[in-house]
Amino acid sequence: MLVDEIVASVKAHRCYTHPVFKHWADNEPSTEVIGALFHQIRNFCDSTRPGLNLPDGLRALNLVKESDMLLEIVASEADHGPELAAMAGHILNRSANRTVCPNVFDQHAVESKLKECSDKILGSLPGYDSKTGLMPQTRNAIAVFERRRDTDEKSIYRNLGTTLALEMISNRHLIPGEKHCLVDSGLYSATLDEPEMHYLQEHWGEAGAEAMHEQHGIGALASVLTPSNKALVQEGADDFLRTVSAMWDLLDAALLESGNRRMAATGS
Repeated sequence: MLVDEIVASVKAHRCYTHPVFKHWADNEPSTEVIGALFHQIRNFCDSTRPGLNLPDGLRALNLVKESDMLLEIVASEADHGPELAAMAGHILNRSANRTVCPNVFDQHAVESKLKECSDKILGSLPGYDSKTGLMPQTRNAIAVFERRRDTDEKSIYRNLGTTLALEMISNRHLIPGEKHCLVDSGLYSATLDEPEMHYLQEHWGEAGAEAMHEQHGIGALASVLTPSNKALVQEGADDFLRTVSAMWDLLDAALLESGNRRMAATGS
C-alpha cells in the first residue's frame, strides 16, 4: 500500500530516533533549563491540537470519514494544555527540590514561569522572540500547523501528510521520550499515577491517546492516498520532520550545555 511507503519514510527519518530525550536523562539539566525546554515544547504542542480548517476542508472534498477521524483526534486533545502545564510545573518543583510553582494546576502561572526560564536561558540567542519566548526553530515547527487554515486541495493533502508524521512521532518518540526522561530515569521521583502526571499517563502506551491518534492518522490517509497526490502528502510529512528535527537539535544543544555545566561545577 502507498501509505506504507509514507510510514516507512517517517520511521527512516532522524526525527524518529532523535536523542534529545535520552540526553535529557543522561545530563540532568538544571531546573531553569528544564523550564526553558518545556516552554518551547509546550508552545509547539499547543499548535498541533486545533484542527483549524482541515476537517471542513476534507468534507469539502467529500472525505467525510477522514474528517470525522481528524475531529476525533482534535476532541481527544481537549484540556491537554492545562495538563501539560501541570506536569511541567511538577517536574520543575521536583528538579529544584523546592517550590518553584506553588500551584501546578494554575496554567497561567506555570506557563509564565516557563517563559521566564526560557527568557533567561535562551533570550540572548540569535532570533529569539522576547514577546513569545520562542526560538526560530520552534516558530518554524509551529508554522507548519498554521497551514491547516488553508483549504485548497493541495494544502489538504499536505496537511494529511503532516498529520500522519505528527501522530507517529508523538506516539513513537515524543511520549516515550518524555516517559524515559521524566519517569523512567528516576531523576524526579515521578510516577504515572500522580495527578500531576496525568498528561503523560493518558498519552502513554498501546491504550493511550497517541496510539489512537496514530491509527486515525494512518486510516485517514490510507483511504485517500493515490499516486497523483502522494508527492504532496510526502511533502507535508517531510516539512514536519525537518522543522521538528531542527527544534529538537536546538533543545538538545541546550540540554547538553546544561549537563556540561553541572558536571564541570561538581567535578564529576
